[in-house]
Amino acid sequence: MSNPKLDIVQVSPEHDAAICEIIKRVGEEYGAVGEGFGPSDAEVSNMSQYYSLDTKSLYLVALLNNEIVGGCGIAPFAEDGKICELKKLFLLKESRGLGLGKKLSIQCLEFAKQQGFEQCYLDTLSNMSQAIKLYESLGFEHLSSPLLGTVHSGCDVWMLKQL
Repeated sequence: MSNPKLDIVQVSPEHDAAICEIIKRVGEEYGAVGEGFGPSDAEVSNMSQYYSLDTKSLYLVALLNNEIVGGCGIAPFAEDGKICELKKLFLLKESRGLGLGKKLSIQCLEFAKQQGFEQCYLDTLSNMSQAIKLYESLGFEHLSSPLLGTVHSGCDVWMLKQL
């Protein structure tokens, strides 16, 4: 079997429907359904509109053999411009374990550094153990509670990384 073709591109309007579907499907897989979870955020239905360079935010789409299999984003978290948030890292089951999550996260964190952010926050669910291992390997440290201002009250894991 030949090597899979991996591409990472910036989200654009033609990706919106597929990314929305993936975020909701993976969210359901892990019980992240309803208020307080990322898949219910307003931005999910129109990612390309919410993530733009002029707002210091970026959402990357992962393509495996030209099929959209997931994505990951970064956006400002705090008003002070010092903290950003790693957001919406969702990958379809068949695309996990290929290093895509790591590639997406690293590109988002590099973008955050270029934008002048000093720290990166994220929240997730304890049952997303593979994602947590990835975040730990990237230098994220566990927090005992969410940062003030988080909208994801359903999450039970909070992490922060110095950039």
